[in-house]
Amino acid sequence: MPDPNVLPAASNNSIAPVEQKPTEATDPAIEALKLSAVARMAAYVLKKKHPGIIFTSGRRDRAAQAHAMAANVVLNRKWIRETYLPSPACLQCQDWLDRNPEKITREEIAGGLDGVLAALSDADLARFSKHLSGDAFDVQPVKADADEIKQTLNSLPGKSKFLEREGGLLRWHVQF
Repeated sequence: MPDPNVLPAASNNSIAPVEQKPTEATDPAIEALKLSAVARMAAYVLKKKHPGIIFTSGRRDRAAQAHAMAANVVLNRKWIRETYLPSPACLQCQDWLDRNPEKITREEIAGGLDGVLAALSDADLARFSKHLSGDAFDVQPVKADADEIKQTLNSLPGKSKFLEREGGLLRWHVQF
């Protein structure tokens, strides 16, 4: 029987399991994100300082990544190109969109993007999105105390990037 205190590594990357020691302060909303150790610690720092924060996303598998991207692509067909750094995954996903303009629903787009991601190497996926390794989380943007929360997001230990917008859409994304 698997140890309930160890999260399994994502199947699409080579990150080792993350040891998680249960404590009285464990937050189910954060634990459900299945974050890497650094991102998980940062999520707890954020939640302690801003208890009302709502996490909207953490670690994703390929299908969940495709589904999340599709939600944004429905709103902006160039969202992938405008959001991700140039990489094989970015270029191939955007190329699929450009070659399939008749695919307009979230489900159609997610299916196509999942197919593109499935054909990529683990290394290409790791460079594409930190959500695939659990090294990123998203939080619900807010108006109340926004400046203070953004300041905290920018000062989280291990943070490498904080985005308030992705491809022109309001999204608060932090990666480690």
